[in-house]
Amino acid sequence: MSLIVRREDLIAAQQCSSGARSFFKRHGLDWSDFLKNGIDAEILLKINDVMANQVIEQARQRYGRE
Repeated sequence: MSLIVRREDLIAAQQCSSGARSFFKRHGLDWSDFLKNGIDAEILLKINDVMANQVIEQARQRYGRE
């Protein structure tokens, strides 16, 4: 089962939506699709960004994966 990062994980990591939108645009990711469906953590892991990794960690905690 893949780990899906959702908007709630962004909020839990205390990151703002405008910064996240800029991040998605900069990396050619679909912000609207993220809001509706989330994004596979593997996509964000490949970018290797500190803030993205913080959001992934929140998703892991939500799913109970440490």
